[in-house]
Amino acid sequence: MRRQREDHGIARRANAMLLLDDGKSCQAISEFLYLDDDTIRGWYKTYREGGWDALALNGWKGGHSQMTQAEEAALCVWLEERFCRSTVEIRAHISAEFGPEYSHSGCIKLLARLGFEYRKPKPLPRVASAEKQTAFIALYEKLMRELPADEAAYFADAVHPEYQSKPAFAWVKAGSNPAVLSTAGRGRVNIHGAVNLETFDTPFVEPTTVDGGSAVQLLAEIEKRNPDKRLIHVIWDNAAYHKGPDVRTFLARTTCRIHPIQLSPYCPHLNPIERLWAVLHQYVTHNRYYRSQKQFADAILAFMRETIPRKWKNFRDTVSDNFRVITHEKFRVLE
Repeated sequence: MRRQREDHGIARRANAMLLLDDGKSCQAISEFLYLDDDTIRGWYKTYREGGWDALALNGWKGGHSQMTQAEEAALCVWLEERFCRSTVEIRAHISAEFGPEYSHSGCIKLLARLGFEYRKPKPLPRVASAEKQTAFIALYEKLMRELPADEAAYFADAVHPEYQSKPAFAWVKAGSNPAVLSTAGRGRVNIHGAVNLETFDTPFVEPTTVDGGSAVQLLAEIEKRNPDKRLIHVIWDNAAYHKGPDVRTFLARTTCRIHPIQLSPYCPHLNPIERLWAVLHQYVTHNRYYRSQKQFADAILAFMRETIPRKWKNFRDTVSDNFRVITHEKFRVLE
């Protein structure tokens, strides 16, 4: 790119000289090339005094840094120890420690040359230790590897889609200014559901409130859908209602076929149903407007009852058990 820009600049100077030779005025040439007429006169003066070789020479060298290499290295160390949101603090430090007075734009250029950029921290969720994540993945892989034909495994969790338009990125024609109407309400639809990654069976209930009662209703629905299974493993998080008295009473039945497996805290990435909820939002809430909360709720239920059974093969690559261990090692976590 640098070579192309230099060649382009030389070509413009050559065009200006040719136009002058054709009798055009400096003002006319400057308007044609979108330049100042003094620039054209300067080029002509250089050409007249030094010939084409002088005119074709790109003699811009840039200025010298106001700081020594040692001072720049010390500045880098100082910057890496903190998170400066403004050049004001940086410029004050440079002035106090090293002497030079930098302008705002000059400080930005200095920082860019030293390898710094203006970035916003990425929010990181709390995660369980790598050891706990690895242990769960190993347990799950062993479970699925040895799963008998008369057993099944489900991942379960709740989702609460909000009756509110959710703008999302998409490819549109440049300049078309896309917009989506916003809704006036803030109501929610509660879904307590589960997914079987082998069959993509997705039992769910629609409670008024997600609690121990809805968890029991979900477990009963899972049992109802699997009359031929001797044991059904249900993997879910450590929410209080998943361990409350209602669930404990249900699991204490002599005829209970549910075997709950608790995920480690702060491990939503190890629950594939979270990926299913992301697909739900993609299909139902992103860039869509619903005139009423009933229409919104009907769209949510239609996705669960109709879209998933019809298109589950399209979701399998997204809603999968391709787990990985997440750590904060590759991030500079601010304290």
